[in-house]
Amino acid sequence: MSFISSELSFSILGNNGYLLLIANISEFLLRYRDAKGDCMETLGENKSLRLLFVGAGGVGAYYAARLIEGGNSVVLVARGNHLEAMQRHGLQVEHDQFSFKQPVCAVDEITMQRHYRCSDFDVLVLCVKSQDTASWLDSNSIWLAAGATPVLSLQNGVENEAVLSKVLGVDRVVGGLAVRIGAHIVSPGCIEAQGLGQIVLGAWPNSVVNEGSQSAVEMLADTFNASGIPTRTAVDIRHELWKKLLVNNGVNPLSALIRKDTGFLTNHPHYRRVIYAAMQEVAVVAKADEVVLSQSDVDEMFKLICEFDSIKTSMLVDLEKGRPLELDAISGSVLRRAERLGIDTPVTALIHSMLSS
Repeated sequence: MSFISSELSFSILGNNGYLLLIANISEFLLRYRDAKGDCMETLGENKSLRLLFVGAGGVGAYYAARLIEGGNSVVLVARGNHLEAMQRHGLQVEHDQFSFKQPVCAVDEITMQRHYRCSDFDVLVLCVKSQDTASWLDSNSIWLAAGATPVLSLQNGVENEAVLSKVLGVDRVVGGLAVRIGAHIVSPGCIEAQGLGQIVLGAWPNSVVNEGSQSAVEMLADTFNASGIPTRTAVDIRHELWKKLLVNNGVNPLSALIRKDTGFLTNHPHYRRVIYAAMQEVAVVAKADEVVLSQSDVDEMFKLICEFDSIKTSMLVDLEKGRPLELDAISGSVLRRAERLGIDTPVTALIHSMLSS
């Protein structure tokens, strides 16, 4: 490993310096050990599923921990201090009905590309922010093209699956959404989560058009439920994603604007009206995607919001931490469709404008 002999090393560094160098090298090798040799051994065991989670923020890490606890093999792709903490100390997740603290296999994107093939995994779970979807696809296009592994999107918004389909083909795309969950990184390597943490899965854009990914949908639903994640499948996942956008557009931008959690918003008579108005605007513009959201859909999701635990939305947490907001994926997607249809969405437009400035 060295270009100099051990005798010369002693003469240059001295005994203590040489030992310190060896200790530093040993620590480096422990922290950045060959992921292929360490994590692939885990992937080779008789596990239920082999999953790659791209994005190990609050939501991604919570579901990954649940799946690991359920006996599945999981590799987490992360970066920065959060990645380093997981490599050094493992992952810790605290939920009122679930506690997890153990070593995990966490790597950066370069290590993922070098040490794994796409086909090493049964499913890729995409949990990056919506504004990062296109760039992730671009930087991993060759790696993705070498396999046929299905990709599950667990992201906010109604546009990620379409972006994935254009690159990967519709047969490889599974639509998904996380419902009634708040999960955030409270410190590197440590996650706090609350809520039921339900998941809805479906072939994109629906199971009639896309029969190819239906087996992956059923496989995931069975595995998620067996791992303690309440999961159901949907015939029309695009409709379900739009129903979630009702919630996201209703509370996420508003919570970031006034810096309050969902409990405060839904218990305040003025903000309740603002939420409902923003949700109705989503229902109107959904027709641009040939999606019909009924008044009962709006009322159902509004009731769901009002029954939420008091949680900080992901957009509020991003604002507090100085991170980019998912405005484009949420209120931005509403405004683009409103412009296409030639209609006004004044509540969404005002809140979007105030947050953008």
